[in-house]
Formats: sequence, C-alpha cells, structure tokens
Amino acid sequence: MTVTNKIKESRVLAVVNQKGGVGKTTTTVNLATALAAVGKKVLVVDFDPQGNASTGLGIESTNRELTSYDLVLSDVGLGEIVQPTAVPNLFIAPATIDLSGAEIEMVSLMKREYRLKDALLKSPLTYDYILIDCPPSLGLLTLNALVAANAVLIPLQCEFYALEGLSHLMRTVELVRANLNPELSIQGIVLTMYDRRNKFTEQIENDVRNYFGEQVYSSVIPRNVRMSEAPSHGKPALIYDMNCAGSKAYIQLASELLKRERQRSKELTAA
Repeated sequence: MTVTNKIKESRVLAVVNQKGGVGKTTTTVNLATALAAVGKKVLVVDFDPQGNASTGLGIESTNRELTSYDLVLSDVGLGEIVQPTAVPNLFIAPATIDLSGAEIEMVSLMKREYRLKDALLKSPLTYDYILIDCPPSLGLLTLNALVAANAVLIPLQCEFYALEGLSHLMRTVELVRANLNPELSIQGIVLTMYDRRNKFTEQIENDVRNYFGEQVYSSVIPRNVRMSEAPSHGKPALIYDMNCAGSKAYIQLASELLKRERQRSKELTAA
C-alpha cells in the first residue's frame, strides 16, 4: 500500500462556513457522535483556534498539551495528538488558541496549503471518517482543511445573508478544486437553526433548495435549547439529551449522510 492511499481509506470531510454562529462546531461534534454510535470509527480534527469542538467533547484545556497546532507546525505525528473521548469510537485532535498564530507562521513555509494534508498522509489512518472543524474564516487554516478533504459539508443558518455567504464559499471551493485539490466535492449543505414558526426560515429554505437542489440535505437542524446547553457540560447533545429535537435531527442527518456515501461508493465501483 502506498502512503498516498492511506488518506483515501478514511473519508475526510471539512465542515466549513466562513460565518460564525451557524452551528458549525455543533454539527461537527454531533454528526461525529451519531456516526460513532452506528459503529463508525471517527476522528474530529479541531482546526478552530477557539477549541470549541474540544470543549464540546469533554477535553479540558489543561489536557491539550499537544494539539492540531503541533500537527501542522512540527514533526509531531497524529497519533501523539489524538485523544479518546467519552463516546466509544470517537476520537479528537484538540486545539487551543495557539492555533491562531499558525496562519501567520505558515505564510513563509513551502507548500503552506498542504500542511494538514501532508500531516495526515504521514499517519496510518484507521478511521472511517475524519471531520475537520474549521474556523469561521476562509484563511489559511480553512484552506488547509479544503486541500486535505475529500468533500465539504456546509452548515447553513436560515437567515437573510446566508445565500450571499454561501456563494462566496462555493467560489472558494471551486478555486481550491481548480488549483489545489481536484478531487474536492460538496458532500452536502445542512440547514441549521431552523425555526418552523418563522415564515422567513421557510423562504430561505426554499431559496437554498431551489438553487442547490439535491446538494441540500432533507434533514434540518432546529433551534433547540438542549443543544445550546450541552457544550457547557462537555458533552455532545446526543449524549446530554438523546431525545431532544436537535439530537434526533443529527441522527437523521447521519443516516442521510451514510446513504449518500453508500451511493457514492456504488457509483465509483460501477465506474
């Protein structure tokens, strides 16, 4: 087996939206938990300097001696960074605020856009899925995630400026595909913070579905108090309250994602 093939054994998804507060980390943590719950071995790479995915999976700041910063800026291997979580089959490469300096430090490096991909290629990847939680920007960290990923998962908040931001992100994905990662695709768009009582939410949903069609998941993630409470307890919502509306929505999303992945595999086999 060649080193190049190692990364292809794991399906790498970058969870991206340059706008903050859209449910990106919540989606990463809970989707990863749902995938782990059905027996998939999952790694979350916390690539956001805020480190919220690490906190949401119960990794105390004092237990983040080696992080994703070390992964892209030193010779530390992925195996030295990864920690188990309280969720069986779910692991995390944590992050701290140190990662905020990585963009500046990487600017002068050769192949700066490939630091994360190269780090993953050096490691024997035994995960079914790797979810990269990206920062709320389209800077060098997110660019590294897009270059390392097989596909992009986009959480999209149901609000007025959603489509404008999404079009910018899509242009960035196209540029990365054209110049740095020709295999990059859109895994799907998931509508978050969905409020059925709000007529405007329905209008945004219709606009997004009309424009992007089947790329938009049928599953939508509702606004949910229990979802908001879960991170402060260091738990995914699926562990904190499996029966809340948000948890059920992420279970549906995971099922839909796996269905898409099976279809993709069939098409690749047929080709």
